[in-house]
Amino acid sequence: MASTTALFASLSGLNVETRRLDVIGNNIANVNTTAFKGSRMYQANQNPRTFSLGNEPTAELGGTNPMQVGVGTKIAGIQRNMGGGTITPTGNPTDVAIDGAGFFVLRGGEDRFYGRAGAFTLNENNELVTINGERVQGWGVNDSFEVQQGQLDDITIELGSLTIAQATSTVRFDGTLDAGGDVAQVGSRTLLTGGDGMGLAALGGAPLTVDTPLVGLENPLQRGSGTSMFAEGQTLQLGESSTVGDGVQVRGAEKGGRTLPIAQLAISAATTLADFMGFLGTALGIQPQTGPGAPGVTLDPATGQIQVVGNGGEANDLDIETGDIVVLDANGQTTGVNPFAAQTMREADGESQRTPFFVYDSLGSLVLADLTMVMEAKTDAGTTWRYYVESDEAAGSPALATGTIEFDTNGNLRQAEPVGIVLNRGATGAAQPLAFDLLFQGEGSRLQALDVGDGEAAIAVDDQDGLPAGTLNAFGIGPDGIISGSFTNGLSRPIGQIALATFANAQGLTDEGDNLFRVGPNSGEAVITEPGGFGTGRTLGGQLEQSNIDLSQEFIGMILAQTGYSANARVIRTTDELLQQLVVLGR
Repeated sequence: MASTTALFASLSGLNVETRRLDVIGNNIANVNTTAFKGSRMYQANQNPRTFSLGNEPTAELGGTNPMQVGVGTKIAGIQRNMGGGTITPTGNPTDVAIDGAGFFVLRGGEDRFYGRAGAFTLNENNELVTINGERVQGWGVNDSFEVQQGQLDDITIELGSLTIAQATSTVRFDGTLDAGGDVAQVGSRTLLTGGDGMGLAALGGAPLTVDTPLVGLENPLQRGSGTSMFAEGQTLQLGESSTVGDGVQVRGAEKGGRTLPIAQLAISAATTLADFMGFLGTALGIQPQTGPGAPGVTLDPATGQIQVVGNGGEANDLDIETGDIVVLDANGQTTGVNPFAAQTMREADGESQRTPFFVYDSLGSLVLADLTMVMEAKTDAGTTWRYYVESDEAAGSPALATGTIEFDTNGNLRQAEPVGIVLNRGATGAAQPLAFDLLFQGEGSRLQALDVGDGEAAIAVDDQDGLPAGTLNAFGIGPDGIISGSFTNGLSRPIGQIALATFANAQGLTDEGDNLFRVGPNSGEAVITEPGGFGTGRTLGGQLEQSNIDLSQEFIGMILAQTGYSANARVIRTTDELLQQLVVLGR
């Protein structure tokens, strides 16, 4: 008689082939799903009916094999293929593909997900998110733009709002100094006396010294009256401001034809001649005890004259006039009195070159400075030049540094060591101080000292590496997951890093839909690391991973499933016919 076992065995075959078609259909439906991982189904036979386990051989018989009849098939498992799909470029900077076994770490509320689909975008808070809004996890940077790996955080790319600047660290000079010029012998010499042209005197005939208070000086316009030259609360100003036409004309002391900025000295009972002379030397940018003629500001107590000796070199020549030093009252108004009479005794001499240059502080503010080169000596070994570095924008003294550099008989610099400059940026909000190097040779710089004859000697800035403030306007993601931001000032800095995760058994992850996975009971815990670590693979910016479905293989599987289904249905029909015949026999 016909067996019902065949019916149930074939029925199990129908069920299994139906599930196989479900898997194939899902694979084909997701053939264009970003980073989709296809699945395949495995079958196993069900426990058979056992009529005999068989017998071992004996002396009479050779033994028998087991006698078993199968009762059908079942689904042994559905295995996900975690192999990589084809990676294609998109040109979208927020798209990221993984060339390896890693997963993106994503945050949806309080839940953590993992995924391979890197079709990201930026939300209104400049956060990198998935199409469904899960936030991409990684690490940020510190104030020095160094990635700080530790606690995972949302990746933020502040396009249009993140602004940075770069302070100058190196300034390179190029050009030619005229070695055929004259060696500097003397600096400019100016005498300051009382407003009447006579020497200064202390009140009451007291000895005149550098410690004499300014309020203890006799008024030269009222000699013998016991009237003080200055009063407490007044201010001495180097440089006079007067309204002319629609604008304001500032006329002050000059240095090498360059007008020096206004400087002020508040007068109190304790302000002495020494304080005034120090103020004058600082305001004029005199580098004391350097170069010919012992530059500086000194007092001759016998004559009551103040002598101002500038630095050597025509570019350092000081031009001080009587009207350049004025007195302001307690309200800041000019009193109309010129306390000192200025008389130029000589001008500075010597070959010199001056060039202005600029640097940037940590806030990106432009800071102007000057470099003056003065020929100090000629010998059989070459020439020696003294450099003077000044900046009117430096807090305190404009004089920043001085020193000498030597050139050989071929006009080449003997040493290539940089000249370190420290510029005081107090009360500006910028990093304090601003330190940078001047390079005269090497790395694109070449300063020479040659006899230019009828030619023109000149020095200029070849390059400086500081930059003004710039705004983040573009970015790219590198193989190591580091997000490099490009700023409008030309800077490129890391602004974050994408984290990746790996699992001991990635096939054990549970599929949550929307291209998301969760940690499963058999996946193992996530190992979070940077791209390239623990086999995660590299990240490819501007690219996406495609589905790993092979359509030809799926079509073959579909044909086999259809054939298996038809064959099982035929067995059921045949069994049914046999049962019908058995029923007929019983009538």
